[in-house]
Amino acid sequence: MAPSTSITTTTTTKAAANRCFSPADEFSDEEDDQLIILHRPRRARKYKSVKLLMRMAKRVELPYRPEDYYGVVDDDVDDHDSGNGGDGEDDKYSELGCEECGSGERADQILICDKCDRGFHMNCLRPIVTSVPPGSWSCPNCTDPLPQRPEFKSLTQTTIMDFFGLQKCTESMEKLDSVLGMRRKRRRNGSLVFHKKSRRLLPYVPVEDESQRLRQMQSLASALMAMNINFSSELTYMPGMAPRSANKARLEKGGMQVLSKEDFGTLQFCNAMGIRGLCPPLMVVYDAYEGYTVEADGPIKDLTLIAEYAGDVDYLKKREHDNCDSLMTLLLAKNPSRSLVICPDKRGNIARFINGINNHLPESRKRQNLKCVRYNVNGECRVLLVATRDIAKGERLYYDYNGHEYEYPTHMFI
Repeated sequence: MAPSTSITTTTTTKAAANRCFSPADEFSDEEDDQLIILHRPRRARKYKSVKLLMRMAKRVELPYRPEDYYGVVDDDVDDHDSGNGGDGEDDKYSELGCEECGSGERADQILICDKCDRGFHMNCLRPIVTSVPPGSWSCPNCTDPLPQRPEFKSLTQTTIMDFFGLQKCTESMEKLDSVLGMRRKRRRNGSLVFHKKSRRLLPYVPVEDESQRLRQMQSLASALMAMNINFSSELTYMPGMAPRSANKARLEKGGMQVLSKEDFGTLQFCNAMGIRGLCPPLMVVYDAYEGYTVEADGPIKDLTLIAEYAGDVDYLKKREHDNCDSLMTLLLAKNPSRSLVICPDKRGNIARFINGINNHLPESRKRQNLKCVRYNVNGECRVLLVATRDIAKGERLYYDYNGHEYEYPTHMFI
């Protein structure tokens, strides 16, 4: 015996551009004052582009219009829709263009506002939209616009220390400089040929002015608070996500380079400075085109360790349709079901605000001054951001999002 199918009743309404209705099954009793259409329940569908919408519109058979035969017109039906079988809606969206540039080209990149039905190219919006938003989407004119340059919150020193979980810095800059000097001296004692073959990572050098370091940390704290993100300087393993036991560098397809003992010491040294509030010389700023981004607040040398990419660790399979724009590959296993990513949407650090380059433009590729490197650190995968050249104060930081395994859509980047 075939399972029964539920039937629901709804009044006739205007056919929205991003929804499809099935033909009417039958009419209600003649005693009803209002004409009712019975149809099978259909879940509302969000089309990713005008091109896909028009393709589907040609295949969907529109329901019968009873008012054409019985003279009953529902109040929700507009006059211009009656008698044309829905062609008015098709014509409307077939000629839809971008409200910003006026062009109707690249229809697959036009987003349609669910409130005003106007279209916008994803790269014409500010900040640029890199992927189709899930669910409903409203254009900037139909939502409360964000300020072009949001003011960063004025935070007290106590608030900043509590937010980052900092320890009171008891060491002076002179003592830290002496420690760093000893490390450099030990490095020079080795063979010159050895250092030509293997270039070592350098620890970042924080600015000496304590008030300037507070401003740097305040900029990061304000950006994280604005996005409802808690600060974390390390990988976190949350219940319901990938456990720490899943992070095994030996599972990497093709193997993973091992972080040397000296470079591991540099990583630990940078972490020790961060815990004491000696942050890297970086400032989070807001740009109308790129959103939150990071720029150098002091000179940075080539091969300087900028930051470790931090956030929640989860399986790639569970995040394939995630709308987070800052996912970072952590492990590419031979078995795809064991591959891992870093998700900085709930917890993260300054690394999540560093933007990527446009791989399709030579001018954009020249901006790259960082590289993203995955290391085997004591058997676990870690992701480090390292300077690839000397960086001047005021220069923004960029790296290649496509430095690993697959093509990230960077053609809409600045």
